[in-house]
Amino acid sequence: MKQTLNFLKQLAHGLAAQFGSSCEVVIHDLTRKELEKSIVYIENGHVSNRHTGDGPSGIVLETLRSDPGKIKDKLAYLTRTDDGRILKSSTLYIRDENDKVVYIFSMNYDITTLLAAENSIRGLIQTQPETNTETDSSTPQRITHNVTELLDLLIEQAIARVGKPVAMMNKDDKVAVVQYLNNAGAFLITKSGDKVSTLLGISKFTLYSYMDKG
Repeated sequence: MKQTLNFLKQLAHGLAAQFGSSCEVVIHDLTRKELEKSIVYIENGHVSNRHTGDGPSGIVLETLRSDPGKIKDKLAYLTRTDDGRILKSSTLYIRDENDKVVYIFSMNYDITTLLAAENSIRGLIQTQPETNTETDSSTPQRITHNVTELLDLLIEQAIARVGKPVAMMNKDDKVAVVQYLNNAGAFLITKSGDKVSTLLGISKFTLYSYMDKG
């Protein structure tokens, strides 16, 4: 395992040097007991303002919740930083001899200025209004720095999915929120159950029953 991690660190350093300061490379260690400190190595952390010892991303929780046999590398998707910069990201799942995912190797390239340049060039060469422009409906996922931020983000997404404030939610709405959070791996985060129960105004017993409805 140590040999694998050392190789990944070497690879991360090489990629960061090759592609420059806009390319962040992150290694998450899933073998650690402290999930809150999953980042064990990072190059160009200024891109997302993260450091070694910071917590997991949504990708990490998703991996821990998923069937290892169904996990596939996720390539060339969009993420977003706190200050609104857009990153082109790829996530590689590194396995041990038993096919268990033990490390997550992620690359995040800041394409914000490239997108701005693309828009400027398109405006210069455009000869008529575009009426059938296809747009990407996917929303870049915000990169979080610790498990508290990550849990807040997942709760925000769950509530947005239901489409109404908590005060107006009925039982089915709350079940939907709990199911979304459960599927996203939110309850792997310490004391997340307490926070969600308080937010939804339900007991821990009710929370567990809602989780079992999936």
